[in-house]
Amino acid sequence: MNGISWSWFRYNESRARLEDMKRVIALANQKGGVGKTTTAVNLAASLTATKRRVLLIDLDPQGNATMGCGIDKHAQSRTSCDVLLGDCGAVEALLPVEYGGFMLMPANQDLTAAEIRLLTMAVGREFKLRNALSPVRGDFDVILVDCPPSLNMLTLNALVAADSVMVPMQCEYYALEGLTSLMQTIEQIKDSINPVLEIEGLLRTMFDPRNNLANEVSAQLIEHFGEKVFRTMIPRNVRLAEAPSFGKPALFHDKESRGALAYLALAGEMIRRDELPGAPPGDLPPGDLPPGDLPPGDLPPGDLPGDLPGAPV
Repeated sequence: MNGISWSWFRYNESRARLEDMKRVIALANQKGGVGKTTTAVNLAASLTATKRRVLLIDLDPQGNATMGCGIDKHAQSRTSCDVLLGDCGAVEALLPVEYGGFMLMPANQDLTAAEIRLLTMAVGREFKLRNALSPVRGDFDVILVDCPPSLNMLTLNALVAADSVMVPMQCEYYALEGLTSLMQTIEQIKDSINPVLEIEGLLRTMFDPRNNLANEVSAQLIEHFGEKVFRTMIPRNVRLAEAPSFGKPALFHDKESRGALAYLALAGEMIRRDELPGAPPGDLPPGDLPPGDLPPGDLPPGDLPGDLPGAPV
């Protein structure tokens, strides 16, 4: 099998600005510990590596995405809390991420108070994030929103503001139970508030192919959701787990790790979906396979991104 060179991810640079990819993607799952924040941070870094302009919004009071980007959540004067409550504009709360090159709207525990205040509002409380993002949407190719692990007012704001929802999930029994509830919520929001809301895709995280249950659940997901299930699977990986403690995405912590390569593959799959919507793999030009179609281990070491700023060599 032919390897995929880093030049594929650069995507010839002349084609790097895909206008079709301009959208807001909410990463949501009411079940905690499924790799939602890990996906948000590492996908932001990987999409930025493909020359996309990316904004990551931390909408979780835990502020894990903020800390995972190397930014102290306790030292911020403006956060997503201020944006939601209208105390500042979105652009005033944005920070550049040193290791990653994307922009971040940070969060901390103040978001809990913001949610309580939103609940006391009589009208328009679910549109706060959508309205706040209107002035900056055109400045980014992709806006990722890291939602809290619950279907609360913060998550509702994210789903109303979003064009699509990415659902990171583990392949286990309880994950299927929670998925049903989330899908019902998405349909309700689509029918009543946000008619353009779609499923971006289901992402299998912390996947271990040696686990029979994981393989069974994975097969069920593909049977019920078909091409909505990303072909890229994120493996269990030590480097992914330890990268947040260094305040870096895995791509800048260990660019050769399977976790970092998996998120690059996911970014490539998303780009390919936009370019050839619905095209089966057989219709792709020879030698130009999307990274999402390959397990991370199939990318040769010689084709790794060695020229990323801040990346270890």
